[in-house]
Amino acid sequence: MAHSEVLPLFPLPLVLFPRTPLPLHIFEERYKKMIGEAISFQSEFGVVLGKDKGIVSTGCSASVESVRKRYPDGRMDIQTWGRRRFEILELVEGEEYLRASVRYFDDASESYASAELIRQVAESFRKVCRDTNQSLDFDPDWNDAQLSFQLAQIVGDADFRQQLLTMRSEQERLERLVSYFPFHLQRFKHNEAIRERAPQNGHSKHLPVGE
Repeated sequence: MAHSEVLPLFPLPLVLFPRTPLPLHIFEERYKKMIGEAISFQSEFGVVLGKDKGIVSTGCSASVESVRKRYPDGRMDIQTWGRRRFEILELVEGEEYLRASVRYFDDASESYASAELIRQVAESFRKVCRDTNQSLDFDPDWNDAQLSFQLAQIVGDADFRQQLLTMRSEQERLERLVSYFPFHLQRFKHNEAIRERAPQNGHSKHLPVGE
């Protein structure tokens, strides 16, 4: 069994995947300290999905790749990079920010995806990007053994992303994406239609201050 280690935690309303970028604006004092230590020691911190009732038990570690801007009050704009998936074993006290004893995990050793499935998901991915005018901030590595994590970057549904993060089979993740992309396209178009109609509803586009 893999050994555990203590990892600082950063709860966010999002899900980070391995080998994908995540820009962050750091403004809370406790996280200024946490990120400052990660920069100084070139160490990782854990990004976990935060919900109303707490945090989920599985996340992805991140490293600080660059500091894009420092503000006079200590705030920072940073670029981070997803590293390793982990499961939380128990929370650890002693700091003003969350920490936990975690165990890292990866896909099962026999996990692989068929060439035909990769072709299907690539076709579906390109169609969704074309029809929604979405794109990635980087070029997907089509030879990556965990290609699914890169392609899922266009998906905003945190619960769906969390499901993918916990799965230990690339074949299963890609199958889920092939099934999900048409739904993603349908919901995207529905939300766009609502946004286009919204300004026309009601008597005014602007609410009085204080209302």
